[in-house]
Amino acid sequence: MDTASNDSQDSWNRDTGFGANDRRFAFSRRTSSKQWQEPPHTPIPINSDDSAKPLLSRNMSSINIPPGSYFASESNKFYSVKDKSSDKLSVLSLAFTILENVRSGNRYMKRLFLMISLNVLYTTAELAIGLLTGRIGLVSDAFHLTFGCGLLTFSLFAIAASRSKPDHVFTYGYKRLEVLAAFTNALFLLFLSFSLAVEALHAFIQDESEHKHYLIFSAVTNLMVNLIGVWFFRSYARLNLVYRKAEDMNYHSICLHVLADSIRSAGLILASWFLSLGVQNAEVLCLGLVSVAVFMIVMPLFRATSGVLLQMAPPSIPTSALSKCWRQISSREDILEVTQARFWELVPGQVVASLTLTTKKGSDNRQTLDFVHGMYHELGIQDMTVQTEDA
Repeated sequence: MDTASNDSQDSWNRDTGFGANDRRFAFSRRTSSKQWQEPPHTPIPINSDDSAKPLLSRNMSSINIPPGSYFASESNKFYSVKDKSSDKLSVLSLAFTILENVRSGNRYMKRLFLMISLNVLYTTAELAIGLLTGRIGLVSDAFHLTFGCGLLTFSLFAIAASRSKPDHVFTYGYKRLEVLAAFTNALFLLFLSFSLAVEALHAFIQDESEHKHYLIFSAVTNLMVNLIGVWFFRSYARLNLVYRKAEDMNYHSICLHVLADSIRSAGLILASWFLSLGVQNAEVLCLGLVSVAVFMIVMPLFRATSGVLLQMAPPSIPTSALSKCWRQISSREDILEVTQARFWELVPGQVVASLTLTTKKGSDNRQTLDFVHGMYHELGIQDMTVQTEDA
């Protein structure tokens, strides 16, 4: 009987792609002689009602989960097909949720909502004037500002959504949405820098500077609107800002967004003024300087946000400190090997780590775990998972 069961188990492993030593699904067990003599046991429910079925029902070789359990109800809650009426109301309910969070949020959320409203009004007016007068430059600038308003709206949504509590789908919560919003803003500003460089090169080749004087009024108005945004987020106007929370990245990206638009508008105004004085290639020079300035102020934010999203080693902890902890753990007599040491930032200020230890057989793992956790907690790593394996 044992030989037949082992053959069937090996056949199942070959069909599913798991080796004989794979422990990922090591839940089956052999039946002992005592199990053949005694009836199977089931977990006793907390309540005294005998009619209530236990959550788990165990037999000789498997664990059966009855239908209608917690996991089924929760999966239906999140993954079931919704009605058409609920789909129609989803966008409206989301908008009301954001407005409610803005009303009950901090001053930066309210300032961001006001700035988005001003940009939407200005962009709508510029687009209407451009369509009525046939000015392609105004229409193009209006579409550029529309895309920027969309990114600022996404930043507002990230701030509102990050206040939600973790659930069984997003077990770490929604804080990383703010890091994603900051990364998106930084990527847009890098694209803006590249487009300004291309525009400067095009102006140098075609020499079409004299045909763009009608954009000066638009640049002055846009500069005034963006300066209001810079004043709103002046606390985050520093270039190399130390990010202590996820919202610091998001607010910093918003400030750099409106600051880059302000620099762009100021560059167009200066270019027009120099052209009126008879300076040759003034637009090429101004747009080139603006492109370099936007690139320089955005790159630190782009590196920081991409490092968090790519789960790089936390910059707040020196690499030498992590190496020192590694050496101290490896020098213990009961530890044979330290493998799969991973350290990353979930969001700025929250470092997550995982570690796998190969220990001697029969050693006290409790003391080892206390030693490892205490050592890394001194470095500021509170969310840490340590797995021990016997040699």
